[in-house]
Amino acid sequence: MSQLKKMKPISLISCILLAGMWVGPSKAQVASGELIVLTTTTTQDSGILKYLVDAFEKRSGLKVKTIVAGSGDILKQGAKGEGDVLLTHSPEAEKEWMKQGNGTSRRLVMYNDFVIIGPPNDPAQIQGSLAAPALKKIAEKQAIFVSRGDQSGTHVRELALWKRAGIDPKGQGWYLSTGQGQGLTMDVASQRQAYALTDRGTYLVVEKRLGLRILVENDPGLYNIYHVMPADAKKFPRANAKAGQAFADFLVSPEGQKTIGEFGKKEYGRSLFMPAADKKEEDLLS
Repeated sequence: MSQLKKMKPISLISCILLAGMWVGPSKAQVASGELIVLTTTTTQDSGILKYLVDAFEKRSGLKVKTIVAGSGDILKQGAKGEGDVLLTHSPEAEKEWMKQGNGTSRRLVMYNDFVIIGPPNDPAQIQGSLAAPALKKIAEKQAIFVSRGDQSGTHVRELALWKRAGIDPKGQGWYLSTGQGQGLTMDVASQRQAYALTDRGTYLVVEKRLGLRILVENDPGLYNIYHVMPADAKKFPRANAKAGQAFADFLVSPEGQKTIGEFGKKEYGRSLFMPAADKKEEDLLS
């Protein structure tokens, strides 16, 4: 793990709950130094990462450093002790990460949904289909599909959908893999006038420049669920565990959940992510 930047102790506001408001960690609760948040490209590309970090820094007085990659890479980095807290959206991989003793808790934070986007003329005629039948049509028509191919939470979900459709797209000429994040993958899909899987929030942020439409949506199997997991100091003694815990507590607090619910309303007329600390994962996936 990279050496944490040393900072002078910061005088922080005491952590109290006042009318449901999360105020911040006390000086005794959080060590000095920066907080390292490991998270996914979708939180960065959608803009919610900066929105949440700014709110947390303002309330806590802590300096936050973010490291962004696909969920698969983020979980690997977290398993090496390279961050203090993780915010990811790959449920099965997260459960395995927790089983390995890497984190102290795994709490539901928020969700949005995945959609399949494509060119307006929709050559595979998938509009209005559910996800798995839509992918089957794309394969039958050999229409170009652009995948992230980076073992991110989005890529893992995409592969599960192909499996559900009974198709292995690997090696097919119409199936392209970028190895890149969500924004760049959608840019390639736009250039090729191709299909792609994306989370709705990131799509809405870049929609105007893409020239691609949402063609498949509202499939119950397309919820995109995010959890927060603080690093376990017993396994990673160099982790700023108290700060990581404070960030996790903020995300699931009434103030953090309100912040999530407000993100996107002004620009897009709707929330890009739904707060979910009061929900159960199995209810969302059922």
